[in-house]
Amino acid sequence: MATENLTGLGAVEAFALVGALGVGAQWLAWRLKLPAIVLMLAAGLIVGPGLGVLDPEREFGALVQPLISLAVAVILFEGGLTLDLHKLGDARRGVTRLVLIGAPLGWFLSSAALHWGAGLGWEASAVFGGIMVVTGPTVIAPLLRQAKLQKRPANLLQWEAIVNDPVGALAAVLAFEFVLVGREAESFGSAIGQLAFGIFLATLVGVAAGAAISYTFRRAYVPEYMKVPVLFATLLVTFAFPNMMLHESGLLAVTVMGLIIANADLPSFEEMRRFKEHATVLLVSGVFILLASSLDFASLGHLTWRAGLFVALVILVARPLTVLVSLIGTGLPRNEKLLIALTGPRGVVLVAVAGLFGERLAANGVSDGAVVGPLAFVLVLTTVVLHGFTLAPLARALGLAAKGKPGVLILGGSRFTTALAEVLKREEVPVLIADPNHARLVRPRAAGLKVFYGDILGEAAEDSLEILSFETLIAATENDAYNTLVATDFGAEFGREQVWQLARVKGEQARHALPTQLGGRPFGAGKSFGELDDLMRQGWRIVATPLSEDYTFEQWKEERPGAHLLGRMSADGVFKRLLPEDAELLFPGRAEAALKDLPEDQRESAREALKRRRSELKLANARGRMGPGVKLVALSPPEPAS
Repeated sequence: MATENLTGLGAVEAFALVGALGVGAQWLAWRLKLPAIVLMLAAGLIVGPGLGVLDPEREFGALVQPLISLAVAVILFEGGLTLDLHKLGDARRGVTRLVLIGAPLGWFLSSAALHWGAGLGWEASAVFGGIMVVTGPTVIAPLLRQAKLQKRPANLLQWEAIVNDPVGALAAVLAFEFVLVGREAESFGSAIGQLAFGIFLATLVGVAAGAAISYTFRRAYVPEYMKVPVLFATLLVTFAFPNMMLHESGLLAVTVMGLIIANADLPSFEEMRRFKEHATVLLVSGVFILLASSLDFASLGHLTWRAGLFVALVILVARPLTVLVSLIGTGLPRNEKLLIALTGPRGVVLVAVAGLFGERLAANGVSDGAVVGPLAFVLVLTTVVLHGFTLAPLARALGLAAKGKPGVLILGGSRFTTALAEVLKREEVPVLIADPNHARLVRPRAAGLKVFYGDILGEAAEDSLEILSFETLIAATENDAYNTLVATDFGAEFGREQVWQLARVKGEQARHALPTQLGGRPFGAGKSFGELDDLMRQGWRIVATPLSEDYTFEQWKEERPGAHLLGRMSADGVFKRLLPEDAELLFPGRAEAALKDLPEDQRESAREALKRRRSELKLANARGRMGPGVKLVALSPPEPAS
């Protein structure tokens, strides 16, 4: 039972609380490696019905539903932006089946589960069953990111979720129109005509908006700094206008708009898509907090044991049957069909649209409409928790997730990268060397290493490589500009701390220095490609040395005074680079010697800054990262002749 609100939250404070809880839950989920959706729902339930601190109806009033509707529209548009037809590949046939066959079949089976499981009448079952066609892109996207599925099953789940979301909303509209036909004097033909016109108008508006954005952006009619505002304004109009003719048809319009832009091959597309991804993270967080905090525990009291039966029928019967029947004859392996059949989380769209239509059904005399909202929340909560904790283990059990340790993608075939890859391979770290120069791959191929010939930024690499199986990129070609380009591009996908780059020639000079947002993190002991290649020609080699209680880092450093430490293999087998701040602490003599290369007027200030960075706590942490169980990966000079 919610306690009395003593905080007196205003709208601004409530917005701040929603943002802090949503983003905080996502960050905590990342740190703890837990499903973010679960933590967001838990946070919303605690501050809402649990403690009574946040009540969206009280704080925001009539703005709650419009805010949620606009957020869902932006989320679906961002999903449409990911629907690049060129990237669909061998999942095209399966996606088509899941949409054309799976949507109507899922509608029927979900309605049957509602009628015979939850005990709803056929009118409410038909409306709610249409909404249940959706599988929730707001839930699928973070789950896929966490589980790291292989490309084809990930594409199938993502495309099904995004395309079927507006389809499910329109199915609910269709069923609702049928209910009104049976209860009012409207003609059946009039209802069908209105529905057809709404769908046609939404599709037309979406195509026109996407084409207009593509045309004006390509012809430079919109300046670069105004592209995102123009895109947002067009998105809002595209969503609102069709809704005036047919409720929820705006969802179809914005999805189509995103699809058109995604396939227009715009030069500025990546910047727009990444901005939309960031906006979507905030919106998904906010919407889940709002929906969870809006829940009234008293409404759940109207549910009986049949609600549990309904959820079980949906998860164990309706969803598997829908997928398995739809994918007959597609040639997909059995394990992929099984994974998709057992993965059907529901999300924001289901709760938002179900609550709206539940109220409308109740207002039109359908008594079962009052329980549609609570049933929707129970279904979402159950599927989110269930799939959030089981998708990754299920994918691993079926052989459809990245296996073993996180992989390392090395850009550039050379003596240095070949030797490094051989060491990583011996440590059972998946490694791949990619190079657009075929001749550079002769050496790694001869060493039995996996290679990719082509541009890592090209579509061929995106189609043929399982990028999600790699967690780290090392840009190490002889072309510094290309290294910087690739590292900058992959920084947003891998995370900037996991994209490393060799030192650039003259990169330390002010005239040639680059902003920190360009390129990757330093790797290779400050050596450039040419310097590393020279060392390898002189007989230097890369070795991995385990540390233990009997053989410490200090002993290793004493025995190898000339070695350049590149990184370490942690106790769990993950390759991590040597951080520059750790290098200063662990090799103080080298840090002092480097000061001599500075101009005389800069040495004293640099020396003082170095002293400030050498705290006892930082030194202890750096040494702790070099404890027993760690393997040091270093570039070592040739052994002296005996």
